Amino acid sequence: MYAEHRYQPQQSRAVSIGASLLISGAIITGMIYSAPNVVRIFKDPAMETYNVRETVPPPPLDPPKEQPKIKAETPTQPLPTVPDPIVKTDSNPVMRTTPDIPPVQPDIAKPVEVGPPVVVDPPKPAPALIGAKRDPRYADAFQPSYPASELRAQRDGRVSVRVLVGPDGRVKAVEQVSATSAAFFEATKQQALSKWRFKPATRGGVAEESWMTLSVTFQIKDQ
Repeated sequence: MYAEHRYQPQQSRAVSIGASLLISGAIITGMIYSAPNVVRIFKDPAMETYNVRETVPPPPLDPPKEQPKIKAETPTQPLPTVPDPIVKTDSNPVMRTTPDIPPVQPDIAKPVEVGPPVVVDPPKPAPALIGAKRDPRYADAFQPSYPASELRAQRDGRVSVRVLVGPDGRVKAVEQVSATSAAFFEATKQQALSKWRFKPATRGGVAEESWMTLSVTFQIKDQ
């Protein structure tokens, strides 16, 4: 077998290379002229100059003068004086004597005359207090009314109270000592303040107020 070789003249190759170069140059030139101008060129501004005067520094300030120190004067006090411990006496005392002797010695003081003794009676004791008593004229008014609530409950009771009897024999205050119930105490208190009468306590015949304790019994059988 034989390979086929065609002969091409060198002139045609040169023409084709030149044509391709021209076409590329035309494309590049068109791209350069057709592309927008996006690059700005800035010029440096002109620099203006001027003369600067040299500033003269101010003269130095005088340093503050040192003030003279004033010494505080301490108050002068007088020195304490101490009295002389030695008491000066006369070194040549003169003793005077007399040859005269009193004939009679002075009388001895006589005792003071005392009269008869005074007898002072001892203080009399204060009169005793005679306590108050129930007035028999008001004996029927002593028993209080039976409370209705305790009567319905069929319950007996007992009350012990302290009463303050005034000088007029009336009861001025009532205090509970003990009570079966509050109802029994209230019935006794109302009866004492309104109906009870006493002979007041006396001291030396003078009526006084006094306290006394009394008891009241409540029983159903008595109703």
